[in-house]
Parts: sequence; C-alpha cells; structure tokens
Amino acid sequence: MHSWIQHIDEAAAVIRPHLSGAPKVGIILGTGLATFADQLEPQAVLDCADIPHFPRATALGHRGRFVCGSVSGTPVVAMDGRFHAYEGYSLQQTTLPVRVMKALGAEVMIVSNASGGLNPKLAEGDVVVIADHINLLSSNPLTGINDDRLGPQFPDMSRPYDRALGEQALEIARRENFTAVAGVYVGVCGPCYETRAEYRFLRAIGGDVVGMSTVAEVIVAVHAGLRVLGLSVVTNVCRPDALAPTDGQRVLRAAQAAESKIGRIVRGIVAELDPPAESPAQPGERTTGAL
Repeated sequence: MHSWIQHIDEAAAVIRPHLSGAPKVGIILGTGLATFADQLEPQAVLDCADIPHFPRATALGHRGRFVCGSVSGTPVVAMDGRFHAYEGYSLQQTTLPVRVMKALGAEVMIVSNASGGLNPKLAEGDVVVIADHINLLSSNPLTGINDDRLGPQFPDMSRPYDRALGEQALEIARRENFTAVAGVYVGVCGPCYETRAEYRFLRAIGGDVVGMSTVAEVIVAVHAGLRVLGLSVVTNVCRPDALAPTDGQRVLRAAQAAESKIGRIVRGIVAELDPPAESPAQPGERTTGAL
C-alpha cells in the first residue's frame, strides 16, 4: 500500500499546477455522460495518459480525460470517463483518481454511471439517487496492508452515500420536473450483460439497478473521508420474462439522452453545498423517494 502513496503524490503533482485553487468537488462521469465535462468552466484538460500511474480508458464512451474547472464558481475536478475492472485493471488502479482528487483537496465526490433497471417501476431515462449498494465485484479495493495515512483499516459502511446530498438531489429533480428516486445499486465486474437468471437473483437480493462500476470508487471515497453522492441513469430495463437484447451502443445513446438530468443535479448540488447535516435514521425509516 505504501507505493500507492507515492503514486497519488506523483499524479497530484502533475495536476496541481493546472488548478487555480483546491477543488471542493470531484466528479466521475460514467458511460454516455462525458459531455457534461464540456460544460464545466474549464481551466485545463489533461489526457489521463499524461498523468503518472493513471490507466488508459478503453471503454466505450469514456474519453479518458482529467478536467480542471469550476461549476457555479466552485472549483471542481472531473474524470471524463473512468476505469473498470473489466478492462483488466486492479481495483486499486481503477480507484486511483479518487485518491488523487482527495489529495488535491476535494471534500465531496459525485459519482455517476449508466445502469440496467432491475426494479419494475423504473423506466429508461430515469435517474436513481444511490442510497446504498451491494458489492458483487468479487474483490475490494482496500484489500492488502492498510496505510493509515489513507484511511482506517476497517471503514464503516453503514451509510456510504451522504444522506443530505441524496435528499438535495431528489429535491433538485422535483424542482426540475423529472423522475429521480432513491435505490440500491448492485456493482458487478462485467463486461457481459446479465442473464435472465442473474437479473432475477439481483432483484431478489434487493437491487434496483445494476452496473459495472462505482462501488469500488465509493468504498475508497468513504475510506478517504469524502462525502459521496451517487447518480445512476437507467439505460435499459431488465425484465427477465420479456428481455430484449442490449448492447453498448444502445446503452450509450440512452445515457446521452438523459445526460442533461445528471448535469442539472450536479450543478444544483455544487451551487447548494453546505456543511454535512447528518441525523441518525430511525428504525424502519425509508429514504425519501425510495422505490
């Protein structure tokens, strides 16, 4: 783990001269959501290939750029495309950008993705504000000897997604008049889409949406002490008894069609950022807007 400290420091050292100030927010943009990066008030755009120790993005719809800019005057940094385990990278490699954003000064992490809708109430284009997740990646990015400089060995995961940020996201969607609900994201390795039996299983264990990213990044963000907001765009509905074939291009088009919704939430969240206001959940309490 000690080598990762050096990797983080070396990557951050290349990025830091391009910043006008410490970024308050780090954003990770998933499949089909990349053009939001073009809407940031840009200061610099770096190719990930030019940042030490960053992998190369090979997934469809992921441009592999690190963007330094601002939203509503607030300094932010954004990954224009992410890295995945199915590309052959370790979870430590895929989550390195989260560590670097933290090292640059980020306090909040906004993670977005495209997903398959498991819950029958969901439709293509809906936004799910992630309230919790299930890790089926078969591994964990914290595996190995822990370095206390990065975070505690056994981070608490009782509430990985910041409740106040989630409520803000749902309120923004209500104001903007589009569908957004709270739900559970299941993270799988991929790269193939699921079988009918797997969709039934994922729904049975409590999943509302399923995708091939996000969970490892959120685990690392929690380990690093960041507040996390997770946003998922439903790009295909997963009805085991009436399952239509899907492919990457269809998912990409569906995510692009819904991209403005993610953009409106992100801009609203950044504009309204305030100190965390956590209150313990009461027994049996449901998250507002939950499916």
